[in-house]
Amino acid sequence: MKKIIIIFLFITANFIAVNKNTVAFLPIQSSIVQQTDSVKVDSLKINSVVKEEAKKEVKNTKDKIVENLTPPPIWEFFSAAKIFWAIIFIIIGYLLIKFTVSLLEKYAEKFTNQRITIKGIIPVIKIFGWIFIIVLIIVGVFQPPAATLIAVSASLGIAVGFASQDIIKNIFGGIIILLDRPFTVGDKIEVGSHYGEVVEIGLRSIRIVTADDSLVSIPNGELMNESVSNSNTGEANCQVVAEIYLPITVDTKRVRQLAYESAQISKYIYLNKPIYVLFFNEVKEGRSYLKMRLKAYVVDIRYEFAFKSDMTEIVIKQLLEQKIIDPKDLR
Repeated sequence: MKKIIIIFLFITANFIAVNKNTVAFLPIQSSIVQQTDSVKVDSLKINSVVKEEAKKEVKNTKDKIVENLTPPPIWEFFSAAKIFWAIIFIIIGYLLIKFTVSLLEKYAEKFTNQRITIKGIIPVIKIFGWIFIIVLIIVGVFQPPAATLIAVSASLGIAVGFASQDIIKNIFGGIIILLDRPFTVGDKIEVGSHYGEVVEIGLRSIRIVTADDSLVSIPNGELMNESVSNSNTGEANCQVVAEIYLPITVDTKRVRQLAYESAQISKYIYLNKPIYVLFFNEVKEGRSYLKMRLKAYVVDIRYEFAFKSDMTEIVIKQLLEQKIIDPKDLR
């Protein structure tokens, strides 16, 4: 009996101790839970504040970029002083380009062999000279910000693209001609029905002087779609062909010798290149003829038609004087 009581008392004491420890642990656990919940709430608040600040910063940055890219009104860049200096630069540039071009033209006319080379520089000076003047006025005088330049360039590009497609086509054609150089100023070319000496290559068109001393302007855009025949390709000399119709019974050996000698004594002949005399049979108005083609080179392309006239006159005169042909055969 005594043993049972002792065991009962031991179990009771242990039970009371466990209850006391449990009661003591509950406040501690509750405090830890409360602290954890508080940390979670503070973390959510911090994240919310950070997100709001980030949004504000992005918005401010975006507003600054838009403000920087928005060009100010264009009239703010114009003033009486700026317009005055722009006009001064245009006048000075025009006079300098004109003086340089006239000086080169005078120098070119004095030297036949260098004439075409020197005149080929003139259109390059004109085009790049005006480009330099325009850039100088925009950058040096008006000094618009990048945003204004971009806005104005875009607007002008759209407007010009729709309103003046032909002009842009001609300008690109002029640039291609300067880069590709199918001909230069001073060359004799044939485009369509026009044949003459190139006297000017511009951004919009080229100008040639025909044999009748007519000035013909041909748009650069049309040249891009036309076949161009170049007689001299940058050289001062060029080949000229004089044609004379003769009776079918003529002595071609004597005629060839006479034509060859006539060409050799011409004041326009360029003897560093060969002379050819060729014969072809042609039928005109039911009659058969021999067409003589005298091919020779002249020292200057400007003597082309003078040489043709000279050869026709001299050869026919000698044929008649030497009685190689009868005057009746020329009727």
